[in-house]
Amino acid sequence: MTRAQASGKQRLYRLRNAFSRDNLILGIVLSGVAIIMALFVLAPLGAMLQKSVLDRDGNFVGMANFAEYFASPALWLSLQNTMAIGLIVTMAVGLLAFGYAYALTRSCMPFKGLFTVIGAAPILAPSLLPAISLIYLFGNQGIAKDWLMGYSVYGPIGIALGLIFWTFPHAVMILTTSLKTSDARLYEAARALNTSPFKTFFIVTLPAAKYGLISALIVVFTLVVCDFGVPKVIGGQYNVLATDIFKQVVGQQNFSMGAVTSVILLLPALLAFAADRWVQKKQQGLFDSRSVAYTPAPHKVRDGLCLLFCAGIAVAILAVIGMAVYGSLVTFWPWNLTLSLNNYNFAEFSTYGWAPYFNSIQLASLVALLGTVVIFIGAYCIEKGRSFSPLRNLLQMIAIVPMAVPGMVLGLGYIFFFNHHANPMAVLYGTMTLLVVNTVIHYYTVGHMTALTALKQLPAEVEAISASIKMPQYKVFFKVTVPVCMPAILEIAVYLFVNAMTTTSAIVFLYATDTMPASVSVLNMDDAGQTGPAAAMAVMILLTAAGVKLAHVATGRFIERSTQAWRKR
Repeated sequence: MTRAQASGKQRLYRLRNAFSRDNLILGIVLSGVAIIMALFVLAPLGAMLQKSVLDRDGNFVGMANFAEYFASPALWLSLQNTMAIGLIVTMAVGLLAFGYAYALTRSCMPFKGLFTVIGAAPILAPSLLPAISLIYLFGNQGIAKDWLMGYSVYGPIGIALGLIFWTFPHAVMILTTSLKTSDARLYEAARALNTSPFKTFFIVTLPAAKYGLISALIVVFTLVVCDFGVPKVIGGQYNVLATDIFKQVVGQQNFSMGAVTSVILLLPALLAFAADRWVQKKQQGLFDSRSVAYTPAPHKVRDGLCLLFCAGIAVAILAVIGMAVYGSLVTFWPWNLTLSLNNYNFAEFSTYGWAPYFNSIQLASLVALLGTVVIFIGAYCIEKGRSFSPLRNLLQMIAIVPMAVPGMVLGLGYIFFFNHHANPMAVLYGTMTLLVVNTVIHYYTVGHMTALTALKQLPAEVEAISASIKMPQYKVFFKVTVPVCMPAILEIAVYLFVNAMTTTSAIVFLYATDTMPASVSVLNMDDAGQTGPAAAMAVMILLTAAGVKLAHVATGRFIERSTQAWRKR
């Protein structure tokens, strides 16, 4: 065989490989993900940014809208209020969550399982629930209003308390993970050097957990400045950026100024996101194959203090949830305290009746099903694809963008893009389809990162062996990858379902009369002064999310026995 013939055969082989079935499927999937990201992430954000430099008539005015915003004392005060609440809640949650996570991981106190469940309970409730519960507790007719010593719960106090309750489990989950992985050899060395427990905490425990603590604080700050539900229900006259967007768009129909407020709200979220990315890059693995897992030894004083601390927080969490449940069962607060199910007869209080609840069930089910498929297949193609490296790297960067975009900003961008007469996709506006897409995109990044984490745990030999025996990659995906990653897939589905049930900010601008979700119905009933029915609908959301989570635990155990035996030796 001549050199020219050999070279020709090599070129033919490379060409045939480039157009193989695997690469064709990979190219189609990556192109589909790219189209989804362009249409439902980049285009709405671009439309929102464009709207911020236009006046009400659509004329270009440059930075005039921003100058008008900062010249308005009321709007400038909203920015200050947002940052103040963000810092106060972040510091409070940081201290409480760190102590709670420390007690769960570094003590031998009893009832750890119970405290773990109670600590995670607020994540199953919409942010509207703690706000309504606080009104029952400390409002003008609240049963414990005297505890505030004359101060009103309608304002910064109520907003801070409601957001502390709602963001607490997010910080606990991050800090628990961070505190679990510690090397016992460091503590043995500290004891050998006669280092006091107090000093050991600051030179061993805290440095090892500092990146997890910083990440938790950033997540909490982002959630606080972007939340809409708590300030809307219990904020009173204390305006923040999220409620300003709602007032500008719904109240004044001033979309340009709403876009300006969205851009300003986007800035602290972007800064927090950038800081979190920096922390993740700086963080190094402190636990390797030679490390010894730290196991706390019993200590009566420490364990007793941890038990009291966790019990106090657990009682507070249960009090907030229990008050919401109690309020939903009271016939007419506070004049008729007879317990009944009247508030659950939603048809008496709203023309929509039970329809919003079933809309939320439909929305959450579709988001969980379709979102999980899109997210996992997209993450697999980005992580395990063998071709199209530039496109995969680009999609990996874009997949992180939704995490940095507040729900209110994303929802407003969808208005500007999908409600435009020149957009052929305007037919989607107000439909369940757009609500599903918006919710999937809003929570895309967390699901994507969860899928990547699971995919990175797959042995590299799987891909190498399948390539060596010329097994198509799509067969490897269905026969190996999906069964092995089933726990992570289930986790993504449940995460999407729960958040689709509880979300308000991202979809508050996008629903129609026949697609109103339950979380928005809670908001509307509370606005109408129907606090009891609003509490009842919020409790229904909580119970549904809790039921799904319990089903997830049971299903997870079955999947672990049937598909994860390879992990055990």
